[in-house]
Amino acid sequence: HTYTKNPKPLTSVAALLLPFLKSSLSPDIVRLRRRRRPVHLSSSLAPHVAQFSLSPSLSPVNTTPPSLSPVNLTASPPVAAASSHLHIQRDRMGSDSEAEKSAHKEKERKKMLALAPIAKPLAGKKLCKRTLKLVRKAAEHKCLKRGVKEVVKSIRRGHKGVCVIAGNISPIDVITHVPILCEEADIPYVYVPSKEDLASAGATKRPTCCVLVMTKPAKGELEKGEQEKLKSDYDQVVSEINEITASLF
Repeated sequence: HTYTKNPKPLTSVAALLLPFLKSSLSPDIVRLRRRRRPVHLSSSLAPHVAQFSLSPSLSPVNTTPPSLSPVNLTASPPVAAASSHLHIQRDRMGSDSEAEKSAHKEKERKKMLALAPIAKPLAGKKLCKRTLKLVRKAAEHKCLKRGVKEVVKSIRRGHKGVCVIAGNISPIDVITHVPILCEEADIPYVYVPSKEDLASAGATKRPTCCVLVMTKPAKGELEKGEQEKLKSDYDQVVSEINEITASLF
């Protein structure tokens, strides 16, 4: 129908269809029709959801149930990156442990190179640990004499015990007379590789040349249980030192 000044009257069919067309194109009818669209047309997966292979597809093409669909067992990029990071951390830990071992070996080698030529009998690893442990216990119970002056004074006064001498003392003249005094007084003696370890065992900050371990304190007395423990450790160290000395001479 064209709009003119004098429009022609509508036919009977057009007059009947016009109200229906107007009502069908109203906003309410259009909104209802949009709501009644099929699910597969109105529903669509978001891009961030569609990247996961385990999420069920809502399209009508996928007719397989979610429970029977094949599972993607391959690791996603973040998981693969995390696993590679763990492998790198393990490699670093292994390299760190190897570096620590090599540094420890280098330190031990330097200790052995710094030993004096007169450092015999020299305690091995096991005997060195037991000797330093005995020195630590004696320091706790005040049964220890530290330094060359105190050790020489105690030996000349007739005190008995075990003399532990550091083997990396320089100059050697500082301790050359101590083994002779020990042999004259029938006191067993042994060398340890490091004066720093001997000082830390004897509870002193400065490096110590030698110490004298006694079974009884200079003043007072120990309890019976502590005295027995100290005496047993002392006897064990003395027996091992005597074995080393007998094998040397």
